[in-house]
Amino acid sequence: MFENKKIFILGMARSGYEAAKLLSNYNNEILVTDQKEQDENQVKELEDLGVKVVICDDPVDMLDDSYDYVIKNPGIKYDNSVVVKANKLNIKVINEVEMAYTFLNKDVNVIGVTGSNGKTTTVNLIYKFLCEEKENVFLGGNVGIPFSNFVRNIKPGSYLVMEISDHQLCNMYNFKTNVSVLTNITPTHLDFHDSYETYKKMKKRIFNNHTSNDIAIINSTNEESINITKDIPSKKLYFGNNINDNCYYDDKAIYYNGEEVIKLKDIILKGEHNYQNITSAILAVKEYDISNESIKKVLSTFGGVEHRLEFVKEYNGIKFYNDSKATNCVSTLIAIKSFEKNIILLLGGYDRGHSFYDLDEGISRVKTIICFGETKDRIEEYAKDKNITCYKVDNLNEAMYKVKDIMESNDVVLLSPACASWDQYKKFEDRGDEFKKLVEEITNE
Repeated sequence: MFENKKIFILGMARSGYEAAKLLSNYNNEILVTDQKEQDENQVKELEDLGVKVVICDDPVDMLDDSYDYVIKNPGIKYDNSVVVKANKLNIKVINEVEMAYTFLNKDVNVIGVTGSNGKTTTVNLIYKFLCEEKENVFLGGNVGIPFSNFVRNIKPGSYLVMEISDHQLCNMYNFKTNVSVLTNITPTHLDFHDSYETYKKMKKRIFNNHTSNDIAIINSTNEESINITKDIPSKKLYFGNNINDNCYYDDKAIYYNGEEVIKLKDIILKGEHNYQNITSAILAVKEYDISNESIKKVLSTFGGVEHRLEFVKEYNGIKFYNDSKATNCVSTLIAIKSFEKNIILLLGGYDRGHSFYDLDEGISRVKTIICFGETKDRIEEYAKDKNITCYKVDNLNEAMYKVKDIMESNDVVLLSPACASWDQYKKFEDRGDEFKKLVEEITNE
């Protein structure tokens, strides 16, 4: 399918770079374009493979009807001039995952995960569960290394776990899973799609090409997920907090087909949202006969995806969690509600002008707030209004040494800032990394 073709790759980044490398093995004529300057070594590597690389603001004039495909970076919107022109010229617009899928052996077991929240945690759980008992397990898609990088290494009978975003689903047609997980659907990325209805239609594509032999794993607590899957032909399995679900949780344990799998107290990951991720992952791997013992082993050690309510350490009965990715109050509220009480909450960062009163629903679980960064004055006012003890400091380093002074056994120290990191860090990962470093400092002095 992708041999002796003329191919226009719109947007280099990691996926475009890997796509060009893969396609260069099949006598294709390839043009890669991007608006931003790219790594010189990668550009030279592609050029040595016969790929043409052009950096310019608008490459639309380079596209004509001699091209067979446009491979688009998932983040590029529908109204991009090249995409619009390609559609007028009836040139197929796809993405790197769709292209790479054509090179995948059809005897591979494919598990795809999409949803508005929880995708990354869920695919990591599925991957770790499978690795306990299976060989040749691969993880890719919207997480980790682009699919094109390793697709030719996947042997028949292997297991491929893929995180698939709505942006990727926009330009996927032949891609098919054996098991599809839809974690949930809520209004998001509406700046990319023209409507919420369009967004939901894109999410539904995770079930593309399914038959009654394929498995759809659906969140019973999410009405939107139930509604859009009413007419799919897949065999449907449900997860949630309903005793009738195929896999469910209550306030004591997680159950599969009515049998207890693991008690909640033995799971490091906390919070109802994580119990939903766990139950969906269990359903996916039970299709491949993964034992309860392997599931328990992973759940008793897996602290979560980095910077997403990540368990860092327990010290003298005090637990530390890194939720640096929580850059808004909705995410921080989810984190707060993952714990019952005794939370020392680290809040603060770049000031977007948002209201901290959006935390009200769970703020009674917080015993102390330590605020820092641009928003520290507004957070201090909020804490006073809620009659919560609050300490105001300048930065995360000072915040953690205040934590050291006040922490007691059974406390939860939670970095869940409800703010972007840009006032003091380039990205939220840097903030989370500093938090973890400081946890080690204050617990080892």
